[in-house]
Amino acid sequence: MVRGSLRFFGVAFISYCFVGSWTLGDSSVGTAPDVPYRLHFFHTHTGERLDIVYRHGDTYDLDALGRINRYLRDHRTGDVYKYDPRVLDLLHELTGALERPDAEIDVICGYRTPWSNGYLRTHGHGVARHSLHMQAMAIDIRVPGVPTTKLRDTALGLRRGGVGYYAASDFVHLDVGRVRRW
Repeated sequence: MVRGSLRFFGVAFISYCFVGSWTLGDSSVGTAPDVPYRLHFFHTHTGERLDIVYRHGDTYDLDALGRINRYLRDHRTGDVYKYDPRVLDLLHELTGALERPDAEIDVICGYRTPWSNGYLRTHGHGVARHSLHMQAMAIDIRVPGVPTTKLRDTALGLRRGGVGYYAASDFVHLDVGRVRRW
């Protein structure tokens, strides 16, 4: 087995194993060794569903992350990008904070290529020129049965990144950039 350590997004040391997992090496994380981190998705543009355990305790499952990367691909171009796992952890924490850990998350938008981002900008969709969607650090969601105002307020309370509220389109933008709101 080959192992290496690297600084991951300025948060914790992660050891990468070439046997299919990332391990969080920061003892302050405090997760139980084999607790499964599960997410349930429904993609509103492709109609696809994904029910997946992406992490066990402090260890990310690389095969599961790959499946999630393909699932959250740019639905306009089919391009796949490596998603920041902090987005997944944010979604897991959010559904827990909503007391709906098994809730299905409706995905409005995952990864966007620069082409898709430009297309949306030129067609009046009000997307940011340097959107974190293009770095696979953002996701637009709703949770059926949870008002988007409650989803927004709960996400804001987590203080884990940016939270945008789109009342007219009935979704919330989440990202793992700096803490901010709109």
